Amino acid sequence: MPSDIRTVCVFCGSRTGHDPGHAEAARALGAGLARNGMTLIYGGGRVGLMGVIADAVMAGGGTAIGVIPRILEEIEVGHPGLSTLEVVETMHQRKERMYALSDAFVLLPGGIGSLDEGFEILTWRHLGLHDKPIVVLDREGYWRPLADMLDHIVQAGFAGEAVHGYLSFAPDANAVLAALGAEK
Repeated sequence: MPSDIRTVCVFCGSRTGHDPGHAEAARALGAGLARNGMTLIYGGGRVGLMGVIADAVMAGGGTAIGVIPRILEEIEVGHPGLSTLEVVETMHQRKERMYALSDAFVLLPGGIGSLDEGFEILTWRHLGLHDKPIVVLDREGYWRPLADMLDHIVQAGFAGEAVHGYLSFAPDANAVLAALGAEK
């Protein structure tokens, strides 16, 4: 494992979605992070894919750090079983803190919040504010419309081809771990 990837920020849904395979992928990724000694950084909730991945990390003996804004602590119910749960005041502080703690980013299936976080970190990469890996877990083509949208943006002349190199798409948890340089 590259020595520079010790903490991995995962953006994912506060719901599990209709396809149980998404939860299985989150569980497998969480177990893999723990097995490889990588710390999970995430939104701090105990529900949805967020709870699934955090529970898997903790069950595997790993470290999970959640960052949750006070307003969502009650809505998402902050996860009480984490290594650390940081409560911040705003969504912006949440994102800033998660980004600061992380060496790499992974986007799992999720909704508009996951899109917001993923696009912000992609934008920061585009602007040269970081050069950390961004990996999209595209299980069963969930994020194919995102890849198509990025292609469309490039084809329409609103971004250069370099955008394609800012992130990578992986079909499953093992491929995500490999993209992060994990060995187990």
